[in-house]
Amino acid sequence: MHLTTYLFMKIICIGRNYAEHAKEMKSELPTEPVFFMKPDTALLKEEDFYLPDFTKELHHEIELVLKISKAGKHIEEQFAHKYYDEIGLGIDFTARDIQQKCKEKGLPWEKAKAFDNSAPIGKFIGKDAFDLKNINFELRVNGVSKQIGNSSDLIFSFDKVISYVSQYITLKTGDLIFTGTPEGVGQVNIGDKLEGFVNGERFLSLNIK
Repeated sequence: MHLTTYLFMKIICIGRNYAEHAKEMKSELPTEPVFFMKPDTALLKEEDFYLPDFTKELHHEIELVLKISKAGKHIEEQFAHKYYDEIGLGIDFTARDIQQKCKEKGLPWEKAKAFDNSAPIGKFIGKDAFDLKNINFELRVNGVSKQIGNSSDLIFSFDKVISYVSQYITLKTGDLIFTGTPEGVGQVNIGDKLEGFVNGERFLSLNIK
C-alpha cells in the first residue's frame, strides 16, 4: 500500500493503554499516559513486511491511530478534539525478545520498537464517521481473530493522550499517535497474512515475508 499522498512527521506511541494488555504483559496499570516514539523510517509503505533477522520473537500489536491535523502544544484536554481529524489503523511491531533483554538491563528499548518498517499503517478516514467512544477494531492472522479492542476500553482517551503528550512535545500536522493495543499480542511468522479491521471494514493488509 503506497502512502506517498500522506505527509508524516513523527510517530508517537502510547503504551499500556488497555488494562487487559497491561495484565498480559505483567505490567502495572499506568497512572498517566506512557509514551515512546518511532522515527519516520518505521512507517511501512508497502503491503509486504520482511521479518528482520535480529529477532526470533516479533509480536503484533494492533492499534487505532490518530492523525494530527494542526500544530499545537500545551493543549487543554477540552480542546484536544480539534487537533486531529482522521483515524486509522496501524501495527506496532515489537521485537519482544530484544525488548525483554533491554528491560532486564534497565536500557532503552528503541531497537525493539523503532526499527525500520515497525509501524505499518492502513487507510485513514474522517473521525466524524465514528462514535469515538465505541470504535471496534480487530486483527486477524491467517483469517483467525487474534486481537479485538474497543475505544471504550482505553485507560486514557484520545483527548487525554493528545493533551498529555503536547505538554512535553509540540504536535505538528501529520504526526501520528498510536493509541495503544488490546490484549492478545502474539508472534508473527513468515507466511502469515495480517488483516486489520475497524467496525468490520478492512483497513490494513500485510503479508509477512
